[in-house]
Amino acid sequence: MSLYFSNQQKEYLETWMNNVSRSFALITPCFEEPLDSLMATAYLICRVADNIEDSLQSFEWKQARFAELKLMMQEPLLASNILSKWLPEDWLGLESIQKQFLQENLMLWQIYRLMPNISQTIVRRWVMTIIEGMEQMLNPLQAPINLSDNGVRLLKTEKDYEDYCYFVAGTVGHMGTELAINQYNLSLPISTRLIDSCEFCGKGLQKTNIIKDFREDLNRGLCYLPDIWMQEVDRMPLYLQGASKFWKKKVLTNVLIELDKSVEYVKTIPYQAAGYRLASLMCLLPAYQTILSAAQKQEHLFTPQHNIKISRNCFSDCIKDAKNMVKDNEALLNYSQQLQKSIKQAF
Repeated sequence: MSLYFSNQQKEYLETWMNNVSRSFALITPCFEEPLDSLMATAYLICRVADNIEDSLQSFEWKQARFAELKLMMQEPLLASNILSKWLPEDWLGLESIQKQFLQENLMLWQIYRLMPNISQTIVRRWVMTIIEGMEQMLNPLQAPINLSDNGVRLLKTEKDYEDYCYFVAGTVGHMGTELAINQYNLSLPISTRLIDSCEFCGKGLQKTNIIKDFREDLNRGLCYLPDIWMQEVDRMPLYLQGASKFWKKKVLTNVLIELDKSVEYVKTIPYQAAGYRLASLMCLLPAYQTILSAAQKQEHLFTPQHNIKISRNCFSDCIKDAKNMVKDNEALLNYSQQLQKSIKQAF
């Protein structure tokens, strides 16, 4: 039994982590207790916000759901009443498993209520920030959205792109870092360095996923790369007609900058925080390999053959490499430099 949570509650977290994110479900067990359960709970609450955002309902409808989510963050005892109201709601555009998660997650709020006060405060503060960012992005009066000729909705400027990645992922980097600082009782100098660089990790992973999922997002009428970039290549990627090598390199380099800075973040994590180092490496290394895959398959980028997802064998190798780097910063630095060299050679 965990320090704070029952076996039943931990089983609930494990089940739903596997349901909503198999990749992150592999990572949370790396954390020592109770950080494993705290991270899983925080992640699942973020997914509640994600699912509200992903719904095809109106902005006003989403605002009402966000307000109810904020209320549960502040008063988790109200979750039962609020979730009963969510049951008959039409969660337009969501898959059945997403609807089930939203309507039947009372135990998630019971677990959240059992969190230590400091952990609950961290999660509440950052989820509130995420929601505020989502509302800003969705608000038709201020949303930084353009509509292309073929009906694709995309962000306008590079700043909008950076802001979006911060709101949906950089914030998660902050939240996870603060939970880890509390778990391992890290010193002020180390904590300060981690907080100063934690956004890069979240944004790097988000940007990697934006490239990886480009074709799937396009099928849903969405593009998260900014229109200001798209106009440089006559918006050809929005029609899956490819782009120039120079433009592709620019897009991938923007991601690599975040990943390279993430290396410094991981190097700052003390060796004794082994679980957190391993989890961070298991996020970083597959992202690096995904960008290498993109560079090696650049002729197919932003075409109907766009597919840069890494293989299971590659992911398994990432796990092995991560375990070897848990207490070896030099190995991590060498790995990063070799990946950068391979990506450069691919262009």
